Amino acid sequence: MLTDLVQIRRMGEKKIAENQRFRVHLKRHNFAERRLKKIAQDIEDAIDCKQCANCCRVATAVVTERDVEKLAKFLGMKPRQALLDYTEESEEEGYILKHKEGGCVFLEGNLCSVYEARPASCSGFPHLIHGAGSFLSRMWKMPDRACYCPIVYNSLEEFKREVGFH
Repeated sequence: MLTDLVQIRRMGEKKIAENQRFRVHLKRHNFAERRLKKIAQDIEDAIDCKQCANCCRVATAVVTERDVEKLAKFLGMKPRQALLDYTEESEEEGYILKHKEGGCVFLEGNLCSVYEARPASCSGFPHLIHGAGSFLSRMWKMPDRACYCPIVYNSLEEFKREVGFH
């Protein structure tokens, strides 16, 4: 299993086109979604995200109104203030958590300082096993995520082996 972040980035970027073709392949063929989710779960269980936290450094975290309310309560402030202090508006994604040098505004080392109140987009990451929409619709973002997340990179590689993708 590959966990070195430099290698993940290098190999993930090298395989973007292949992973995009794989996504199309999955859409056109029948496959055991339950089996792929089991593979992803096993890989997720084998990798300690607290040793990595690369998603918190690289990815954006979309926040909903409910997420802002939960964060505000956790931080002891009004939702409007939490929205102003900790989020910014993205043209493509709506409200997202701000980033500081080194990653998410709430990242301290490799740990989330608001872990108990983190947004749903964070708690469900990398969205291979559970998430909004179907498994196939969530696969849309996986070629990019395979460039920074060891769970996604290794899952896609194992998925390809499982379904016989060349």
